[in-house]
Amino acid sequence: MPYYEYNGYERPNFWNSLPVVTRNIIAINVLMFIATLVNQNFMIGTFAMFYPASPYFRIWQPLTHMFMHGGFWHIFFNMYTFFFFGTMLERTLGSKKFLWFYFITGFGAVALHMLVQWLQVRAGANVAAIYQTPVLGASGAVYGVLIGYAMLFPNDRMTLLFPPVTLKAKWMMLIFAGIELMTGAVGTADGVAHFAHLGGMLFGALLIIWWRKTGRLSRW
Repeated sequence: MPYYEYNGYERPNFWNSLPVVTRNIIAINVLMFIATLVNQNFMIGTFAMFYPASPYFRIWQPLTHMFMHGGFWHIFFNMYTFFFFGTMLERTLGSKKFLWFYFITGFGAVALHMLVQWLQVRAGANVAAIYQTPVLGASGAVYGVLIGYAMLFPNDRMTLLFPPVTLKAKWMMLIFAGIELMTGAVGTADGVAHFAHLGGMLFGALLIIWWRKTGRLSRW
């Protein structure tokens, strides 16, 4: 009998052992990234998120921008983080609820980002730059997953890849939120949608609070 079989059944491989939503979201992101490498102009122009008043805006972009990435390290760090914390959160909430959680935080992230851009337009910012600059990446939803994990497992310890700092999840997320708010407010680190990250965290926190208050936090 081959070593990978037991009583006639094959042992599940690593990929199939991942929760179904986490596994498929990672797969879609990777496929979209490969397509972007093949034809970057078409993929970003069609599926990244543009300001709604921009001529480049398409109605599906609030959804599809969550599966787009601008480079290898962008998708690597997003999917690396999502792999660890998405797996834990999906197994805690159940796949159906986790799917809702992921997309609500992703939509919340882009909604806050668009609100900030609208305020910038009203304040006389460079409209042409706002209209022509796309937003892309799973970071908003990933930040939502991180805050969800921190609220459900506040005393679990998290370690950053760089710098290798270890803190309880609740403190790590407070620091993340503070950094994103500060850098977003002063406009540092251009090219990073800080308020999208904050939007994902905000909607993720509100969703967990609401589920707790209504007694709906158990698995579906």
